[in-house]
Amino acid sequence: MTRKMTNSRYAALTGVSTCLLVLMMTVGPASQALAQAGATPGQSRAAQGERINRVAFEGNKKINKDALGGIVATRANNTYNQATINADVERIRDAYQRSGRSLASVTPRTVPLPNGTVDVVFTINEGDKTPVKEINFVGNNVYSSYKLRNLMSTTEANLLSWLKSSDVYDPTRIAADEDTIRRYYLRNGYADFQLVSTDVVFDEQRGGYIVTITISEGQRYRISDVNVDSRLPNAPAAQLEPLVRTRAGDVYDVEAVEKSLERITTEISSEGNPFVQVRPTGIRNAEAGTVSLQYVVDEGPHVYIERINVRGNSRTRDYVVRREFDIGEGDAYNKVLMDRAERRLNNLGYFKTVRITSEPGSTPDRVVVNVDVEDQSTGQFSVSGGYSTSDGFIGEVAVSESNFLGRGQFVRLAGSWGQYSQGVDFSFTEPYFLGQRMAFGFDLFSKYTDNSRYSRYEDRVTGGQLRLGLPIDEATTLTLRYSLYQSRIKVPNDWRNPYSDCSFPIPGYTALNPDGSALYPNCTWDGEASLAIKEAAGTTVTSLVGATLTYNTLDNTRNPTSGLYAEVKPDVAGLGGDSRFIRASADARYYYELFDEVVGFARLQGGHIRSMGNKDLRIVDNYFLGPSLVRGFAPSGLGPRDMSGDYQNNALGGTTYFGGTLEVQFPIFGLPREIGLKGAVFADAGTLFGYEGQRDFATSLGVPTNCPGFANYAPNRQPTCVNVRDDKKIRSSVGVSLLWASPLGPLRFDYAFVLSKVHGDQTQAFRFSGGTSF
Repeated sequence: MTRKMTNSRYAALTGVSTCLLVLMMTVGPASQALAQAGATPGQSRAAQGERINRVAFEGNKKINKDALGGIVATRANNTYNQATINADVERIRDAYQRSGRSLASVTPRTVPLPNGTVDVVFTINEGDKTPVKEINFVGNNVYSSYKLRNLMSTTEANLLSWLKSSDVYDPTRIAADEDTIRRYYLRNGYADFQLVSTDVVFDEQRGGYIVTITISEGQRYRISDVNVDSRLPNAPAAQLEPLVRTRAGDVYDVEAVEKSLERITTEISSEGNPFVQVRPTGIRNAEAGTVSLQYVVDEGPHVYIERINVRGNSRTRDYVVRREFDIGEGDAYNKVLMDRAERRLNNLGYFKTVRITSEPGSTPDRVVVNVDVEDQSTGQFSVSGGYSTSDGFIGEVAVSESNFLGRGQFVRLAGSWGQYSQGVDFSFTEPYFLGQRMAFGFDLFSKYTDNSRYSRYEDRVTGGQLRLGLPIDEATTLTLRYSLYQSRIKVPNDWRNPYSDCSFPIPGYTALNPDGSALYPNCTWDGEASLAIKEAAGTTVTSLVGATLTYNTLDNTRNPTSGLYAEVKPDVAGLGGDSRFIRASADARYYYELFDEVVGFARLQGGHIRSMGNKDLRIVDNYFLGPSLVRGFAPSGLGPRDMSGDYQNNALGGTTYFGGTLEVQFPIFGLPREIGLKGAVFADAGTLFGYEGQRDFATSLGVPTNCPGFANYAPNRQPTCVNVRDDKKIRSSVGVSLLWASPLGPLRFDYAFVLSKVHGDQTQAFRFSGGTSF
């Protein structure tokens, strides 16, 4: 048997049921009314009008008593009221329905006490989880049901239901999903889109809900022309047109329209006209599939904000909410700026729901703004573990809070341990520094890395960083940075890792010449660090000033399908410390949805570093690259290297790199979305070159030059010169990938086929990275 209920019908039936219950209690037999209340006749007559001693809950496991206590209106020391009890029963059932247990039942009872008071006890039978079994769409022709389901936060029940809660039926979540679908169509040109209805059917035989969403897509529109009609004498249209984000020929996009409204409103308001009213109008041409877009700028009604009420925030401070408004109490009321504040509050992630409404003030020219929010958990404790071909097995414990003490501050403390690396870091960010929209933060870190598998040294970096983020516009941010850190390079040299015994023979291990020096090349057969790396051993302090200019229009930072992310990072080291260099790097990533759920990805990256003054560039400041530039190569597997002796593990790093990537990501059809598996094919190309460090180390070693080709070359002793292989040739590869957004963390598997390389490069066909969080 099925029970069908639309959202509106469900509300109506609930209301009717409540009315019948009250009616039965009022005019029916006393015993019948008491049975509805779950009490005995003596209990009800004694309790009605009596003082409540305490309120208790029994049988609740999924929702704790503190949460239930905040839901009910019945309170200790209040007067017992049966109507309030009945309303509390419905409130508790609604709470369980939102948590996915629609079959939960609630029975209230009273316990008389000798002092003339009563205890009120709500006995709860939570029942089983009632999931969403199916989500169906009717009327969609442009986008598949698979695509539309992927837009929703509500998911269908499947084999992974024991790991998630997104498959429970929650009317509030369904309403949010409806809005997400609506905005998706409006962002992609379907200006006539309508959501006709949402029907929810509970199938008792299947033990879950069937959700059917009926839509009318309409046709897709492009913008035929755009103009600004300004009716304000001090704001000519020519001045406002550059602020418009929509262009003729573009697909109609409601978000671009909203940003245009915000930019025009902000510009005119800043010039002394706070009552500006900007309205978009559009004339559709259905035959041509175009819309003529116009922004009408006019003087709005002179209405002031009398008061802003922030309600429902039990944890978040009031000022955290208020600072997201560009206008305050006493300022001119502006609907566009109110809508922007609502979007900002939603984007914070601090609240389950945000709703901004207005009501008349004390006079006709005053309005009261009500901001209703509901706090949600923003802290996270995670234990992570995983394996990667570069870092081996690794684990991490992290604690983070994005709304620290309700102040909107971000705090994170993490510690990691792995086969080849260990570290700890602490981060703090204040998003509104000095009361301005500037993000100030600092980081403290210490990390040890064993690079001996690819370059014969170990490294520990300890230091800190100060940063200040300055937003330029909606998509562009400038971050200023100052870093001070210490690098300690160590070349292992013992029986297990004899990487410097050509210079410092290991007693009883290293083969010797008659004069006691290490016998060359025998000392290199078990691995020997390059002279350039040995020279870099020791402690170096770097004092660095830098900036990061970021441009971000991605639709989703975690799983982007469209947009551009680009950053430029110039750095200067030399304000104290030991390092002296200028460095600049750039990275740009562009995503575009080629077909439904098929995303194309293109990336360009490059960087250059050069020393300041007459000093050689230290090897530890060079770029060491591998699969992050061209997959198919080992970490530090491409670029300049010392070809004498152990050349495979003696990367020297380079000063210049550039590369590009083309990738297509696609879903593995037939698998449920919640499994999170996607496939990809890719092509990489890039190069690293330009070793500018020291080549002859005879002076630092305090011995005569001993290099192949010199007259004084001693064949049984390690040369004092490095034999650098530095080739600008482009390396390239193609491959396939498997991406898994697992419930326990993101995982990626890459298998690459190298197409071009240089002698000495080290390859690694398979690469696996990722981890878990639980």
